[in-house]
Amino acid sequence: METLLQVLSQDEKDGIHERTLKILAETGVQVKTAKGRKYLKDAGADVDENTQIVCFPRDLVEESLRLVPKKFSLGARRPGWDLPMNAGDCTLMPDGEGISIVDRKTGEHRPTTYKDWLESTRLSDAMDEIGVYWAMAEPGEMGESVSDSICHWRKMFSNFSKHIQDSSATAEESRWLLEVLQVIFGDKETIRKKHPYSFLVCPQSPLIIEEQHTDAYLELVGWDIPIAVMPMPLMGGTGPGNMLSMTILGNCEVLSMLCLVQAASPDTPFIYAPALAVMNPRTGMLSSGAIENGLLSSAAVEMARYYELPVEGSGGGTDTHAPGIQSTYERSLNVMLPMLSWPDLMVGAGLLGGSMILSLEQLVIDAEMFRMNKQAHRGINADGNSWLDDVIQHVGPGGHFLGEKTTAANMRSGEWLLPNIGVHQPRQAWENAGKKDILEEAREKVDHLLVTHNPLPLGEEVEKELDKIEERAK
Repeated sequence: METLLQVLSQDEKDGIHERTLKILAETGVQVKTAKGRKYLKDAGADVDENTQIVCFPRDLVEESLRLVPKKFSLGARRPGWDLPMNAGDCTLMPDGEGISIVDRKTGEHRPTTYKDWLESTRLSDAMDEIGVYWAMAEPGEMGESVSDSICHWRKMFSNFSKHIQDSSATAEESRWLLEVLQVIFGDKETIRKKHPYSFLVCPQSPLIIEEQHTDAYLELVGWDIPIAVMPMPLMGGTGPGNMLSMTILGNCEVLSMLCLVQAASPDTPFIYAPALAVMNPRTGMLSSGAIENGLLSSAAVEMARYYELPVEGSGGGTDTHAPGIQSTYERSLNVMLPMLSWPDLMVGAGLLGGSMILSLEQLVIDAEMFRMNKQAHRGINADGNSWLDDVIQHVGPGGHFLGEKTTAANMRSGEWLLPNIGVHQPRQAWENAGKKDILEEAREKVDHLLVTHNPLPLGEEVEKELDKIEERAK
């Protein structure tokens, strides 16, 4: 039986839903995009152009929930790496977007560079635990022109061959993005079916749909580009002062965006992805390592499942600034809670210090924690062949099970999780091997993967076409 965590009762989920409908209908959301307000007005929302406040009638929300697809796949360039949503599996995503890094050669903190972005992208591509791209680092030397963006997308797709989740900054950039996607993946119909790229949008809390990135997404209407909606209210700051009300606010912000997306293009793939977080009462800053973050993420996963929507959970944050004991206990607890609620995607690997500091060693350690949490969710298998009472009787008092075929079979079946990193041998063997700690081992694994992994190339013809697009953009 799978292990599943429950933090909300059915009555509490019903209550969150009903209060969400009341807030959306009576208070509404400020929608700063004129294009978005028009879509919503045409769909039956009450729009005040003076205040930009949009109120959502109950039937509009319920119709949007009915229209949104409950199952689809996130496509990938690499064969065999498409990710079905709402199909019972979970994949790891890195966190983003670090502005500094713990240099693995010196151990010192410094600003991130383009090389750090490139290494984090290639390392993510090399790790089987990670199925979706997020930009882990600010690529310091990259410019902000359209041609710079095209160059960045080109490097992104050539160094990461699984699913890409990212954003374009403006509607103009989105038009260029569609050209790049067509060169790499094929015509419009192929992109609509394959979903090789999903778009991340973050509404502003409380209760604001911002203009720039929303319009950038709306420029993609008709292409069935999946959208992940990630408001990030901060409990006690941009969000209310307890966890239940935080869940209501996040739900309001996600469902208002869902209504907009379905009004613009019914049947558009949608991912429920609020990142609900806690303020440090002493400083007013994000308390990334707070255990309440794990509980809030679990609540968000449960609300997504309440609506039968694909869900992107978040977890594994820490307040500390370098890998160590504090980062380990904060991250492990904050990721296990939402993992046991079992989202489709789990964001949060590889960054420290409130998601501001990149550590490639931490990314490797987080991938091992992810494997352990998947095993915890797998639970205790109780099918007809698992009881082994006949084997117990056969071995009898004082025997052992080392030679039993069922022992070897279960070792191979996944009943045991075999560690990829860490100290798991006797002390003498560990001392003879140089007394390496897990950070040293993770560092060696990073170096090994970066040297040995070769990303799937785009191909000569694709590269030529991308050259032409980049030149036109310049």
